[in-house]
Amino acid sequence: MAYKVLVVDDEKLIVKGIKFSLEQDGMDVTPAYDGEEALQYIKDNLFDLVVLDVMLPKMDGLEVCQQVREFSQIPIIMVTAKGEDMDKIMGLEYGADDYITKPFNILELKARIKAILRRSIKKTDLQDGEKNVLKARDLELAYDSRRIFISGKEVNLTAKEFDLLELMMENPGKVYGREKLLDTVWGYDYPGDVRTVGCTCTAFARED
Repeated sequence: MAYKVLVVDDEKLIVKGIKFSLEQDGMDVTPAYDGEEALQYIKDNLFDLVVLDVMLPKMDGLEVCQQVREFSQIPIIMVTAKGEDMDKIMGLEYGADDYITKPFNILELKARIKAILRRSIKKTDLQDGEKNVLKARDLELAYDSRRIFISGKEVNLTAKEFDLLELMMENPGKVYGREKLLDTVWGYDYPGDVRTVGCTCTAFARED
């Protein structure tokens, strides 16, 4: 089945270009042009990924991302204006999985989308006796369903947060610098800032 992607931007030419390019790779693309429309689409449909611009009419992308995280862990790539570092930081804090800065190369965006889709496994019910579970005290990480539990209570993490926690649980006591974490989890060709790691790591403390 084709991946279903929601592309949200109030600039219709940008949406048209992204839609055309992703459809060339066999993806099913739905366009949206404001925050309220995007949020309703996500509530009413099952998408595999959302490309979400920060600057949107009616409801900005950060608010959309924050509200989506209240009911869904769908991967989200935020699109920010050039030099708007705070938008990138806030997007990651609100639960975005990645970001890209305008103006961007469509090949870079497609590479990011494909990388997230490869790593993203749809959640399934955690069954008793499920194999491939990593435990550390009251923390459980289920590899197959990519779910995290603390004292039996599920904790919602973004895809990158899960990858970071998985790495740390598999290597207890090992110290990682920001650049090493960026290389290991995001990849050597990741063009973002090393501060991305700090923003993501702090997100582990969001849950009580």
